[in-house]
Amino acid sequence: MEKPIRNIAIIGAGPAGLIAAERLAGAGHRVTIYERMASPARKFLLAGRGGLNLTHSEPFDAFLRRYREASGWLEPALRTFPPQALRDWADGLGAETFVGSSGRVFPRAMKASPLLRAWLVRLDGLGVKLASSRLWTGWDAAGALTFRLATGETETIRPDATLLALGGASWPRLGSDGGWAPLLAARGVAISPLRPANGGFTVAWSPQMKERFAGQPLKRIAIRCGSEQVAGEAMIDAEGIEGGAIYALSAPIREAIARDGIATIRIDLRPDLPAPDLAARLAKRRKGETLSNHLRKAAGLAPVAIALLRDAAGARLPEEPDALAALIKAAPLQLEAAMPIARAISTAGGITRDECDAGFMLKRLPGVFVAGEMLDWEAPTGGYLLQASFATGVAAAAGIQTWLAARA
Repeated sequence: MEKPIRNIAIIGAGPAGLIAAERLAGAGHRVTIYERMASPARKFLLAGRGGLNLTHSEPFDAFLRRYREASGWLEPALRTFPPQALRDWADGLGAETFVGSSGRVFPRAMKASPLLRAWLVRLDGLGVKLASSRLWTGWDAAGALTFRLATGETETIRPDATLLALGGASWPRLGSDGGWAPLLAARGVAISPLRPANGGFTVAWSPQMKERFAGQPLKRIAIRCGSEQVAGEAMIDAEGIEGGAIYALSAPIREAIARDGIATIRIDLRPDLPAPDLAARLAKRRKGETLSNHLRKAAGLAPVAIALLRDAAGARLPEEPDALAALIKAAPLQLEAAMPIARAISTAGGITRDECDAGFMLKRLPGVFVAGEMLDWEAPTGGYLLQASFATGVAAAAGIQTWLAARA
């Protein structure tokens, strides 16, 4: 007996939706992807402009911990489609990957566009259709999916199964604006509030810091928030601070602000030097040498780091070597609020774990599945975001096939 061919609608043409389409079309189903924008994978392309970081090569248990509270929820999907599977998939599209010095994994072309072009050709060969410039607006009274076209007209469809892969709410100009949240909330789906992740935080800088040092990096530093510490870099913004080390701590920083109204981080400007060694260097100050020049020569601090020290001290810098070394090793900085979600790299919050079954189907909406950044998980940059989007897309595609098979 021949397996019945089903019509499947995928809403959202980002990585989660596209990989699910590939899996489902490869299994013989008719798949149509509905995309709000005029072309697919806008955010994926933007992410690849500076070098497409697909995944990370660290050991799986360490990799899994990057997803924090959601690690148990995501583990089955990530084990089924782990980093090596993503690398093998990219290699199969001609986008051979390599491991960088930091353990991050990139295609050798260091761009998203060649990989996406090859991917779209593969999807076309599988018969996947792309219906662009269609904004999903929910369901009509009869339960059909509804879309608003660029012309203003309305289109309705009744697929055998639906996958929602609409992303979070960061970078709304690229198509992900969180507009799906009220549509699902109206159907009783519990959604944790969408919040900025991997974004910057505001700081009440001094006028000098704003005017002279906005746009300058703090390199080779370590930042501590509570019990968590991350090494890396940060960037001074006129309104605050951002960059990789800040992004990696965005969850505990957000939690501290929510709890206390403000978060205090400690910045180690010389993590490579123990405090006693740094104090010994600072004790050798030449007569008549300015403190700024002494910090530059003896402690190896850039002007932006010295300016941050002055802001952190809130008054004159201490001149006693031990006190000055202690400040350099743990300069306090108060973060007041997260920068707007539209500026964030990714989104925290989303559809909660209890709303989904093991195949990522919404329990309240049989036949409707979800994947990617719509789900309530977050992770730092470094390949973790794309890996989970791909893995949940693969898992949701498997969930759809299992559900359809049970209904045959």
